[in-house]
Amino acid sequence: MTQKFDARLREAMSADDEAFLQSLDDEPSLFAQFGSAFSGTMKFWTAFAFVLSFAIFIFSIFALLKLANAETQTEQFVWLALFLWASIGVGLTKIWFWLRMNHIANLREMKKLELLIVRERS
Repeated sequence: MTQKFDARLREAMSADDEAFLQSLDDEPSLFAQFGSAFSGTMKFWTAFAFVLSFAIFIFSIFALLKLANAETQTEQFVWLALFLWASIGVGLTKIWFWLRMNHIANLREMKKLELLIVRERS
């Protein structure tokens, strides 16, 4: 069923639309999707989240090392709490990044549908 839809969609499009759709048809690799997240209006926020995630990761490693070398139980508790906080922070920023990549993939699919609707109306 999807192949019929794709064939009818290609028949209805102009050469420019076809070229654009062809660029969308090729499923981008994971690294291409990763790179595309750093474009558009959210590129600075994406870069900020990436740098923030890396910085929090470095802090979590630091907290883990301090936890291993802590002498009192209170120190161990503090460094363990900081390590867990940093680990959760890394996870949350990575989730945000993956949601951004998913958002871009959804926009790609919506553009396909927009092209179809425009072709059907004209």
